[in-house]
Amino acid sequence: MQAKKRYLILLSAGACLALLFYLGGVELPAARRSRQDRSRSGYRPEQPWPHYSDPLHAFLPWDQTDTEDYNLHISPTQKRDVNRSVYRGKRCRMDSCFDFSLCQKNGFKVYVYPQQKGEKISESYQNILSTIEGSRFYTSDPGQACLFVLSLDTLDRDQLSPQYVHNLKTKVQSLPLWNDGRNHLIFNLYSGTWPDYTEDLGFDIGQAMLAKASIGSENFRPNFDVSIPLFSKEHPRTGGERGFLKYNSIPPFRKYMLVFKGKRYLTGIGSDTRNALYHVHNGEDVVLLTTCKHGKDWQKHKDARCDKDNAEYDKYDYKEMLHNSTFCLVPRGRRLGSFRFLEALQAACVPVMLSNGWELPFSEIIDWNTAAVIGDERLLLQIPTTVRSIHQDKILSLRQQTQFLWEAYFSSVEKIVLTTLEIIQDRVLEHGSRSSLMWNSHPGGLFALPQYSGYLGDFPFYYATLGIKPYPKFTAVIHAVSPLVSQSQPILKLLVAVAKSQYCAQIIVLWNCDKPLPAKHRWPATSVPVIVIEGENKVMSSRFLPYESIVTDAVLSLDEDTVLSTTEVDFAFTVWQSFPERIVGYPARSHFWDSNKERWGYTSKWTNDYSMVLTGAAMFHRYYHFLYTHYLPSSLKNMVDQLANCEDILMNFLVSAVTKLPPIKITQKKQYKETMMGQSSRASRWADPDHFAQRQTCMNKFASWFGAMPLVHSQVSLRPQRGSAPRSAADGQHGVDLPDEVPQLVHDLLQLLVLLLQLLQEMQRHEKETYKLTLQKH
Repeated sequence: MQAKKRYLILLSAGACLALLFYLGGVELPAARRSRQDRSRSGYRPEQPWPHYSDPLHAFLPWDQTDTEDYNLHISPTQKRDVNRSVYRGKRCRMDSCFDFSLCQKNGFKVYVYPQQKGEKISESYQNILSTIEGSRFYTSDPGQACLFVLSLDTLDRDQLSPQYVHNLKTKVQSLPLWNDGRNHLIFNLYSGTWPDYTEDLGFDIGQAMLAKASIGSENFRPNFDVSIPLFSKEHPRTGGERGFLKYNSIPPFRKYMLVFKGKRYLTGIGSDTRNALYHVHNGEDVVLLTTCKHGKDWQKHKDARCDKDNAEYDKYDYKEMLHNSTFCLVPRGRRLGSFRFLEALQAACVPVMLSNGWELPFSEIIDWNTAAVIGDERLLLQIPTTVRSIHQDKILSLRQQTQFLWEAYFSSVEKIVLTTLEIIQDRVLEHGSRSSLMWNSHPGGLFALPQYSGYLGDFPFYYATLGIKPYPKFTAVIHAVSPLVSQSQPILKLLVAVAKSQYCAQIIVLWNCDKPLPAKHRWPATSVPVIVIEGENKVMSSRFLPYESIVTDAVLSLDEDTVLSTTEVDFAFTVWQSFPERIVGYPARSHFWDSNKERWGYTSKWTNDYSMVLTGAAMFHRYYHFLYTHYLPSSLKNMVDQLANCEDILMNFLVSAVTKLPPIKITQKKQYKETMMGQSSRASRWADPDHFAQRQTCMNKFASWFGAMPLVHSQVSLRPQRGSAPRSAADGQHGVDLPDEVPQLVHDLLQLLVLLLQLLQEMQRHEKETYKLTLQKH
């Protein structure tokens, strides 16, 4: 009897298992391996319902989600046909659809097709083309080009848009260099139209790469296409506003925990998530507002909630919400991307992404887990609990990263376009591509050029991360423009004083004088090598060329008439070791905004404030020689060379643009002045009455190219304790006395002290601005 029961149980269990296998409820190990194999080959199976443990990662990562197909008014067959027609080159990758040979001879050069008569072009697309044409990548010769960009406006491919370009297929196919799109890059912000908003561009892109907003992961071709953010026509072409995070508040919580304000779609694609937001809205710390008051016929289609939603919607100011919320919800709209994404980044409001299947902007290089919370539209009700569970330390970290990413890659059309080009260049020059650390940490990939070095320790930005220190010696570069006629000339005294420094490795004399090089015996005997180099074309910019003779990290830049003691040289290098990414030096100058003339001004008055340290007596990292030469446009360097002026100002602009920090001023015994004793040579330019006016012009020309004023004011000054002059008014209230020999512990304390002083300045400035705004309101 017992045996019969056992047989009956086994038979029943076997029947159940067979039924489960038949219905697909149990997956055999072999089947699982088969699915994994297909996944590796490009097949994307349905993801199982996720299991959540860590509250910070309570949502399915963006790169593991499939696009939700609910609400689509298109059959799978139609969708497949559309994708086939638009992405005929869907399997394209760099090794199969890109001709690397075009880039081998002239490097990474980009050609923009000439604009055709009668073709309309939007302001946004004109900004993109202008950015490329003004970049170091641009070439007007298609024979030198590695990459080609259409002059035909492809940004808006919505057939209902007034910006839509008709007959684009015929126009593109007729281009003589099209070559089925090979080595071409197409920019696009909007694709498809009502009601389905597919990713159809309306023409066959062939083997061209896409730089596209709102691109879905299923259509995105990894390491071939580039996902870009959706930006408005008001987005600035250059510069752009800085992030709104003035200083870090501890704890980092704001008035609201989570906010959103935007349109609600009653039907159609993208409507489900926004229609469900009222379930999460509590009117207190979670404020999610929607309105159906948009479009011509909104009243005809409004539902029972519209009037209530509209009334609640009008009660809140959107900017006030942005500035006072810890997290900002970024749900999809009709398309996957949304303007709310960039708005949240700028406001230091941590984005909470709700757009399943969206390939996030620049996903190839940016680690979005450090700056955003990636959500799942299916788990909307879990969002408040999840964001509340994130620790305040993590919130502060996320917020800081939003500001870095905004300012590094998203604050202007120029940065978006240049980031796109740099990503493609990294693919073309794989041996010289940037690491993830370069892209995701200060100062960002646009300022960290891999052509300089493949080793992070050669850059001034990563010493702390790598746990290393800069090389403990410096190279002095003395800029000589006067003939050597006397043994009592300042340049010879300077050379001897610098050579006596315990930190000096070598001295390079850059001979930019019209007279022949002096004989070797005319130079004084020193304990360190003295190398004399003839300046390239005898122009000012040659003083900042990346000479191979410079083998140390630190460069001491000197004018020939500078007067420095050995003690002052030693102290300058000691301070620089604590601030290797900044300019450290003696002669300080400042800038100001002239409201009457509505332009930037330059002043040499000795005041508490300064924003520049002139390179006539300054220490900085040799990487800035490379950046000055290879990053800055030839137009600015040509201006400097023609005027024989302003190279020091341009270097300060560059370093401040990179670091977002002011230089470090050191107090000197004898004040450095922009006057020269000799009047018989080119050096007399300092006494030229036009010299000061030229520097004013330079300030505004440079600010125009950078898109904003990068210089940062400071009142911090450092001076050696022994053998120093009495404290002057130039030192201001933030002068710091330090011994000549500064041990490592004091280096660290010094760095902390300077940062605290600068934070205090920023807070005082912020309080003044707030007080002014309060007075204006009253």
